[in-house]
Amino acid sequence: MTSTTSTTGTTRSVAHSTFVIERTFDAPVARVWRAFADLDEKRAWFGAGEGWTKTEESDDFRAGGTAVDEGRFDGGVLSRYVATYTDVVEHERFVLTYDMWLDGAHISTSLATYELEPDGDRTHLRYTEQGVHLDGLDSAAQREEGTRGIFDALAVHLGG
Repeated sequence: MTSTTSTTGTTRSVAHSTFVIERTFDAPVARVWRAFADLDEKRAWFGAGEGWTKTEESDDFRAGGTAVDEGRFDGGVLSRYVATYTDVVEHERFVLTYDMWLDGAHISTSLATYELEPDGDRTHLRYTEQGVHLDGLDSAAQREEGTRGIFDALAVHLGG
């Protein structure tokens, strides 16, 4: 981690990380793909749940398209996610860059790669994230834990 003090006296830091999550879902590739590519499907599991109030949402799932997901946790912290899809190969992979803010503070920028492979009637997902975590407001461990939670919600959605 690199740390400096700015001219305003604010301590700034940059921490780089990479993590990989592999998960097999009990659904065929086309079904898993649709859960990401169709906004109505995605709405049911991504950024959904008790205590979460959505304030903005959009998703243009194509190379060059953007996605925004913003909301508040239990009426408190405002979380904002803004992504740009850089590569989309139907039923195989998609790559995106995304930024996260909490209450207006930029906490990270990441490159995320989703690779989907058929495994019989199931789908194997390999997710790789390379991140830059800013000013101690976020960490790789927190991001990996949150991403695992998102994939847990996806598994529940696909099972229902």
